[in-house]
Amino acid sequence: MGQEQIDYIIVGAGLAGVTLATHLHNAGKRVLMFSGTQKNVSSYVAAGLYNPVTGRKMVKTWKADQLFPYLEDYYRNCEELSRKKFLHLNAIYRPFVDVEEQNEWMGKSTETGYSDFIQKVYTQPTTSQVNDPYGGLLLNLAGYLDIPEYIEGMMAFLSRNHTIVNDDFKYNKLVQGEDSVYYGAYQAKEIIFCEGIGLNNNPYFDWLPLRPVKGEILYIKSEFEPDYILNRGVFVLPIGDGVYKVGSTYDHHDQTLEPTEKAKNQILEKLDLIFNEKYEIVDHIAGIRPATKDRRPFVGIHPKHETIGVFNGLGTKGVSLAPYWAQHLVQFLEHNEKLSDEVNISRYFSLYSESHAS
Repeated sequence: MGQEQIDYIIVGAGLAGVTLATHLHNAGKRVLMFSGTQKNVSSYVAAGLYNPVTGRKMVKTWKADQLFPYLEDYYRNCEELSRKKFLHLNAIYRPFVDVEEQNEWMGKSTETGYSDFIQKVYTQPTTSQVNDPYGGLLLNLAGYLDIPEYIEGMMAFLSRNHTIVNDDFKYNKLVQGEDSVYYGAYQAKEIIFCEGIGLNNNPYFDWLPLRPVKGEILYIKSEFEPDYILNRGVFVLPIGDGVYKVGSTYDHHDQTLEPTEKAKNQILEKLDLIFNEKYEIVDHIAGIRPATKDRRPFVGIHPKHETIGVFNGLGTKGVSLAPYWAQHLVQFLEHNEKLSDEVNISRYFSLYSESHAS
């Protein structure tokens, strides 16, 4: 009995797997996808924020000029394919911490590299409900993706056009041929693993330096109704009906999915520095993000197995990273375009050699 021919097997149905599968669909390829039996603990908890200026020092995010214009077009296209709404364009307001920062951004607002991302620079307080004595920065090309809605909508779309297996992938059933891989009744050109923190248990890629980061988020209710996302130390993301997501924390040591009092207090302490309105806590959740040692994704092909690849390590910025780098990987797979050295897993081949030294 012959094998069913497909183009790619994708293992994992979180943000990375769904985005890669969609790009392969758009390239006219046939996909077999293993969604697993457990919901992705990162994708279903993440706030889904995308923000061109990040961090305590308020710097432009890595590759923002490429990532942000592309992601909006990509997610809009996905909304048309799935007939669902999950991309929410929303300005982000970042209060200044002092006059020096205010002056710095007044200057940057006219620079070519920054002007596209800046909607307005405020030099005076904007509202009594926000603690911004020095004003702040209102950012364009920002917003959030409702990740569960995106994944569910696109999985429904993909299931109408491709084969979805709602089961866990069994590594010991994968058979490698010279220029194909075989799994049960299927033959594919290549298999790409997109398993999030499951990568640590993957026998082909467990040598990659994944650094899982636990993140916790609070849901609060408040009468404050801004038309932007507030972000300084923590984000305050309005999701409707007076409810806000507030977060997040970064814990490299605790790998449990239990929310903690310590994280809740950290979030509230930072929230109270910028938010002057009364609120009540209505929920508290936790997830584990698949971050990497150098904060760059893992994209590429196994050093010894040319039919086995990986797309992982999107970390805390998955919503903005996934579309651009999925497209980049498809260009490599289908058109042999060179992978960027910044994301190519070849940067860690020495770790593979060390782990497999006799």
